[in-house]
Amino acid sequence: MAGHLIIIPTYNERDNIEQLLELIYRTDPAAHVLIVDDNSPDKTFEVIENLIRSNYSDRLFLLKRAGKMGLGTAYIAGFKWALARDYEYIFEMDADFSHDPCYLADFLAAVATHDLVLGSRYVAGGGVKNWGLLRKFISRGGSLYARTILGLSLRDLTGGFKCFRREVLEAIDLDSIKSNGYSFQIEMTYRASRKGFRIYETPIVFEDRTAGKSKMSRKIFLEAVLMVWKLRLDSGIPR
Repeated sequence: MAGHLIIIPTYNERDNIEQLLELIYRTDPAAHVLIVDDNSPDKTFEVIENLIRSNYSDRLFLLKRAGKMGLGTAYIAGFKWALARDYEYIFEMDADFSHDPCYLADFLAAVATHDLVLGSRYVAGGGVKNWGLLRKFISRGGSLYARTILGLSLRDLTGGFKCFRREVLEAIDLDSIKSNGYSFQIEMTYRASRKGFRIYETPIVFEDRTAGKSKMSRKIFLEAVLMVWKLRLDSGIPR
């Protein structure tokens, strides 16, 4: 099965997911989408099951997990699902409209000549909407912190709008990924860089969610701070 798959983890995204899928398919009719739902208490998975039956049986899929197990493990499960089905390009995308489907064509154009494409808020043409000064400072500071310690030149290491060539995911030992919160994004990009893959940043404007509740927490933030040093110091990471 050639083509591209968009992986969207969900946990209590019932208010967003149907409208987001409509926008994705209107923007990119060829897209296949995999929803990885962690048994959402608001029954997001029921919305997906209904949509599969009624509208999108050939291009929408659901991977329902037993409970909330974290962002990183959701993407790992999605990556393995995609690799088992021979998709050529595999996206990461949020369910809360912060990642605008209008950029999908830019990602697909860039991944034709690169191995990993990052949606970047901090290159020319990128930006954020509806963020306060503190959040802007934390986000920019987090990327600066990570790229300084890890020796990377990339501007936006913490974003979660990405497109991988399948070869990148095949080359990374997915079972050895250590991160499960937002540091997962840093670790995946760092691993791809260490493998020598071509990484490109395409500009996106990130808009803060308008419905639902953010999954960010102090625990997730601290995990990211510590994980950067673990990645830097761990000489056992496969190259």
